[in-house]
Amino acid sequence: MFKGIVVEKDEAGYRATLKDIDNAQLPEGNVTVRVSHSTLNYKDALAITGRGPVVRKFPLVPGIDLVGTVEETSHPDYRVGDSVLLNGWGVGEGHWGGLAQKARLNGEWLVPLPERFTAQQAMAIGTAGYTAMLCVLALERHDVTPDKGEIVVTGAGGGVGSVAVALLSKLGYAVVGVTGRPQERDYIKSLGATDVLERSTFCVPGKPLGRERWAGAVDVVGSYTLANVCATTKYRGVVTACGLAAGMDFPATVAPFILRGVTLVGIDSVMCPRTERLVAWQRLAEDLDITKLGLIANEIGLTDVIPTATKLLDGQVRGRVIVNVGA
Repeated sequence: MFKGIVVEKDEAGYRATLKDIDNAQLPEGNVTVRVSHSTLNYKDALAITGRGPVVRKFPLVPGIDLVGTVEETSHPDYRVGDSVLLNGWGVGEGHWGGLAQKARLNGEWLVPLPERFTAQQAMAIGTAGYTAMLCVLALERHDVTPDKGEIVVTGAGGGVGSVAVALLSKLGYAVVGVTGRPQERDYIKSLGATDVLERSTFCVPGKPLGRERWAGAVDVVGSYTLANVCATTKYRGVVTACGLAAGMDFPATVAPFILRGVTLVGIDSVMCPRTERLVAWQRLAEDLDITKLGLIANEIGLTDVIPTATKLLDGQVRGRVIVNVGA
């Protein structure tokens, strides 16, 4: 038996509960991992609270991230005792995830834990940080270098935004954070932002084109915010889109794309090929100032996950949430 968060839906309704789970309940997979740490992301919070249609089968253990030690394996790339991590691949949505003390998985979904990171540090980064790195890599591929101008990061006080600000500033970019929480201004600046702007000017309908300012962008918000970022991006600038905190809609015009040559790049972290994941984690090991992780992340135990999920969706959580599944 082991402990985990289980989401169920039946005649009694939709609910998430911390309970004991039998090994026999684990799903199919060729690698069994003794999980040491997981995380609590926006998607996990939606799954736990039922506020979004994240969970595709019941019962399910949520948790799109995990790190731990291989306990059993028939996969040729892994041996018992190997330290591994996982982000995405539908885990925590259609396959049991990381918010439990054990997980059984497809070995192709795993990557080795980089030697530079402890388990806690890897989860302080997690899917949010790995997604932020994918955004940075996309900006680099499109030749958005530090000399081109400012990079705007929306949702800068959240998980993806926090790591994006820390990464970009370390790489020499001038970073401007956008947040709806003015009290986080000093926190965002401590991560390396040169300025912090109020979200209110971004989240309302704007003009098809505004004053050119941004050489590039990392947007986790979507909706009007993404539309306004595109409208104020410089000629041949690049906007990376990786989130929908404000909605799935995109109330924009084609003007930024056909008059300024702006490029909008979609960032998918869930099904991203393994080769690109390995590059992203290698670059995180090289380029992320790990001293910033102490500012970005807070640790909780499994017993705190369910109440914290509600706080996260209500905008009351800063940065990243690490879950020590043994606590």
